[in-house]
Amino acid sequence: MTDKDCIFCKIANGEIPSASVYEDENFRVILDMGPAAKGHALILPKNHFKDLNELDEATAAKVLPLAGRIGAAMKKSLGCAGYNVVQNNGVEAGQTVFHFHVHVIPRYEGGPKMVEWEPGSSTPEGLAETAKSIAQGLN
Repeated sequence: MTDKDCIFCKIANGEIPSASVYEDENFRVILDMGPAAKGHALILPKNHFKDLNELDEATAAKVLPLAGRIGAAMKKSLGCAGYNVVQNNGVEAGQTVFHFHVHVIPRYEGGPKMVEWEPGSSTPEGLAETAKSIAQGLN
């Protein structure tokens, strides 16, 4: 199941050329054309899912282990000190292409910091109220 108008479906299925790092029957891993760091890769499922909420369980079970393999290969081959695994859902979360994908971004010593925030604060009562609200949304 692909979307004929989705650029990531076209890239994942080889209709549009890319700098591919890895490919199997379920995924193509490509280098990002606007990298946050040298080696920044995108894991693209060959099937179309708009975001994490549409992702099927079989694909979900395979994507995180693949991200770990790609990250380990980056550490070995690029000499990065670590890597971020990032997945955005929705415009406000930074999603710009509405085809589920995972960023694997190498992080180098002395390189720019990423995925940081100023810790906020809450009260135990506020945390309990928020936890209850989220738990109710699971039903």
